[in-house]
Amino acid sequence: MKKIALLFLVAFVFYMCGSVPITGRQQLMLVSDQEVLTLSLQEYDNYIKTAPKSSDKNATALVVKVGAKIAQAVEAYYKVTGIESLLAGYSWEFNLIEDPQVNAFCMPGGKIVVYTGILPYTQDETGLAVVLGHEVGHAIAKHANERMSQQMAIQMGGTAVGSLLNKTSSTVQTIGSTVYGLGAQVGVMLPFSRKQELEADHLGLVLMALAGYQPEAAIPFWQRMSQQGGSKIEFLSTHPSDNMRISEIRKEIPEALEYYNAVKGTTTPAGNTKKAASSEEWHF
Repeated sequence: MKKIALLFLVAFVFYMCGSVPITGRQQLMLVSDQEVLTLSLQEYDNYIKTAPKSSDKNATALVVKVGAKIAQAVEAYYKVTGIESLLAGYSWEFNLIEDPQVNAFCMPGGKIVVYTGILPYTQDETGLAVVLGHEVGHAIAKHANERMSQQMAIQMGGTAVGSLLNKTSSTVQTIGSTVYGLGAQVGVMLPFSRKQELEADHLGLVLMALAGYQPEAAIPFWQRMSQQGGSKIEFLSTHPSDNMRISEIRKEIPEALEYYNAVKGTTTPAGNTKKAASSEEWHF
């Protein structure tokens, strides 16, 4: 009986696995998009109502402009590859908040917040695209869903399979309280894993390239960030080491350049697309 239950559990977990667009990594998804969006949007709305938005109209407009270009690139990629249904429930929003922290964060469903403290490091539009590409990468990879699913699997690891199958909204609420810190400032939610952070870097390179931004700009941006040290910068404190991050980015730039050149009309992207696209389809 135990062996049957174990086989059933393995089959169930396999069934509940999804894959990340572009990278193709398999991930555990026990929590529905709707459950995650309901929890996160509640917290995001509470936060954004009182967060001090930047009075710098030019900087704010730039954040919105770059964010919109990357979001448009995501939607175009998903349409070309036939996976646009994965964006159901997304409503893109990009805000610049007056805060000296060198940080930015993403909430599920496309809600991105940038702190003014990171602008001296982005320096220009392309540098900002590195940050926003990274954050949008977290959103489309559904890293928050994955974190909640992992927490749920750990919490319910010793229970019967039936309990996992019959998970209740109260269980999801409890997990959400851990991941998002419900009732607390949204920016203090638990950090993503190192694997997820590196994946967001990878996705960010491709997304900024698809939006028409030179992906090689990611290297000097992260070098500028690393010069200050992770202990001084929240955006770095829970992330992979600077050397590891930059090394991985160097390896991924050739792939991102394929997409960048496709946008510029010189090639068709290879990558992990499900079907080829003419260069005209990649002009956003």
